[in-house]
Parts: sequence; structure tokens; C-alpha cells
Amino acid sequence: MIFGRGRFPAAVGNFEEAVRAQDADAAERAFAALTRGFGKAKDAELQEAGPRLAALLGDVPPGPRAVVAVLIGACVERGADASACAPAVFANALEAFEQSAAFCEGWTAAGRGDLPDHEGEGLEDADFERFGFEPVMAWQSLPQFEMACVAMLNSPGVRRATPTAREELRAAVARVADLCDEPFKCLAYALVVLDDEPVVALDRASGAGFALRASGIGDNFQLHTLLADALIGRGLVAGRAPSAEAVARCRDQPGMVPTTGSFNLVGADGEWIWNEGNPADIPVVDGVRVVVLDPPPYERSWPAGRFFPGMTGELTYDRALTPEESAAFLARVAAPVR
Repeated sequence: MIFGRGRFPAAVGNFEEAVRAQDADAAERAFAALTRGFGKAKDAELQEAGPRLAALLGDVPPGPRAVVAVLIGACVERGADASACAPAVFANALEAFEQSAAFCEGWTAAGRGDLPDHEGEGLEDADFERFGFEPVMAWQSLPQFEMACVAMLNSPGVRRATPTAREELRAAVARVADLCDEPFKCLAYALVVLDDEPVVALDRASGAGFALRASGIGDNFQLHTLLADALIGRGLVAGRAPSAEAVARCRDQPGMVPTTGSFNLVGADGEWIWNEGNPADIPVVDGVRVVVLDPPPYERSWPAGRFFPGMTGELTYDRALTPEESAAFLARVAAPVR
């Protein structure tokens, strides 16, 4: 019988049994069967396996733990219940980042110079005793945990249900990033993705303002394109609207297409809102993110698409603000910083 027609579920069961019995040899054999059989498993088998592996994750030894987290993420991408899988993935990722912070601090205190890469280049056998086996393995596991967490965060239900876990993990990621000068950008951005977030866009030239709501937008390149579609595409603001293809790529279609910027985005503090940033960076005024639209100072082009290919991006147009509302917001806006 080939993998995917019964043997993958058996491998999952064998792995569960071996891990819970703390039988290292049996766990190693079952883990090998698990990874070999994954690619040929049916969607239904992966959907069942995801929560089972998540329930087991904290008991998996540090060596294969992050790989199992990646397998759980892949199960979610094939339809497993992200809400059932996310708590264990986040908890183990948090532990890995916290232990990695201790590893980075110990490495620096020992005067070892540049940190080793996550593949182990630069490590010595003695480092496992010097810094501890689990902190070293945690450091090596961070790219896998980043991948697994992003797979969970593609789900809007997970993002909405886990504010505390996301904030704890965000703080831990930021701490390690400061210690090792590695941004973990994908995870850092995924952890601050906004959902149902009120946004006010103010057209400085006309004084008109508009209320919108943002969800699942990974970076400000994506926001820029969706904002231009929502306002220029409706004829509410003058300018060059993006193509339908560019807008679709920023919402839910795969791939990227070239587009050209329509605005210069400025925050209420007068600072430019850089496309390379994310919507969570935009300053808040009276409980809403405020974006001021100025003409672009020069032509900027980029590939339009989603920062997170597995995440649906939405920018919903609600209504035009009254002249009084627009004026009140504009009165709170600083002159642009040049």
C-alpha cells in the first residue's frame, strides 16, 4: 500500500504513541515515515492530522519539534482547522524565541562574535553544553517556527481570537531581532496584521475624507493599491487608478503584476508612510488610522500583490465623511515632513 492510502494516518498514530511513551527509537522511525508520507497524503488525512500533531507538539523533542510545527502549518494550508492548531504552534514558537534570546545573550557575553547561522554553521560541539541543548536547538529552529506561525496567521479567525498570544510572541520576536540583528520580517508583519480596522483617508487637495475598513493587509504597498482602487476607482479622488489585475492580486489572486503609485501617503504626524512598512505603523487619531493623500513627488512602480500569499486582503469602503468631519480630522494633521 502506498503512502497517502492509509500509511500516513498510521505514521501519525505511531508517532503519537512513540512520543507519549518517550520511546526515542520508535519516535525517530515514525517521524521518518511521517515526513516521507506527507507529500502523498490526501487532504482529508492532513486535515485530521493537523490538530493531532498540534496536541502532541509540546511533547516532541526539541530536535524535530520545529519540523513538526511546519508539518502542522502545511496541514492547515491543506484545510486543517487553524484555530485548533494555532495555540500549540504559538506556545512552542514563543518558547523557542525566549530560549533563543537567552542563547544570543550567552553567545555575546562569551565574546563569540557573530552568531552562528540557523543551519549550525559556526557552532561547536561544546556549545551544546556551554549554552544548553534546548537553547541551541531553539535558535536553529526559528526559521521553521516563523514559517509555521505565518501559516496559522493567514487565518482571520486565528488573528482575531489570539490577541494576547500574538502580542506575547511579537514581543519575543522583537527581543531576539534586537539581539541578533535579524528582523524575522514575515512573522513580525504577520503578528501585527489588522482586521476590521477603521481607516480614514483625507485628500489634502480637496479636503474630502473617506471612512474605510482594512483587514488582512500585509504591507503598505498592498494598502496603497487597494486604497487607490477604493477612491480613485470610484471617482472620489483624482489620480491614476490601478489596473483590475493589480487590485485582484492584492486581494486574493496569486502572483504579482506591475503597478504605479497613485499617491504620497502621509501620517497625521506629517511623516511619510513608507510602502515598505505595514498598516499597523500608521498613526491613530481619535481611534482610527489616518492616511493623508498627497500627489506623488515622483513616479514609483512596484510589483502589486499580497505580502502574504495565503492571506486575503480587504479594504472596504464605508462612506464619505461630512465636510465637518473631514475638517476636524484635517485640523489634527501636521504639515508633511520634507
